[in-house]
Amino acid sequence: MRIPNEDAAVAAAFERLYAGLRRITPRTALSLTAASTLARLERSGPHRLCELHAPEGVTQPAMTQLVTRLERDGLATRSSDPADGRAVVVSITDAGRDAIARRRAGRAEALSGLLSRLPEDQRAAIVAALPALDHLNDLLMDTRKD
Repeated sequence: MRIPNEDAAVAAAFERLYAGLRRITPRTALSLTAASTLARLERSGPHRLCELHAPEGVTQPAMTQLVTRLERDGLATRSSDPADGRAVVVSITDAGRDAIARRRAGRAEALSGLLSRLPEDQRAAIVAALPALDHLNDLLMDTRKD
């Protein structure tokens, strides 16, 4: 399959942007996978433990270990699934929400300084693209469920 040059350019730009966002994200005790998992729980609500590993791109044993650490640190809780007592449901705690909020605030502060250095028309173009980027992210989230 041949990828159009425009799509390849978009992919390359996203790779550079992702790397840049990782560099400006304040260093915390949360790994990228831990932060992503907590953000997923915050955004989508409780999930069965077995549903978390594939979207995050890790094995089920690795996710089990991660959830154990999150629970130990008070950032997530486990409970029995009311529909199936054999299954475990993971939920974010208030402390987990606070950790994610602090991480986002630190990144937003760093990004704000950079955005202020862009010309107004480029800042406006980024803001105008946000709905399309959100939709693209929704599509990405759907593909990671498999």
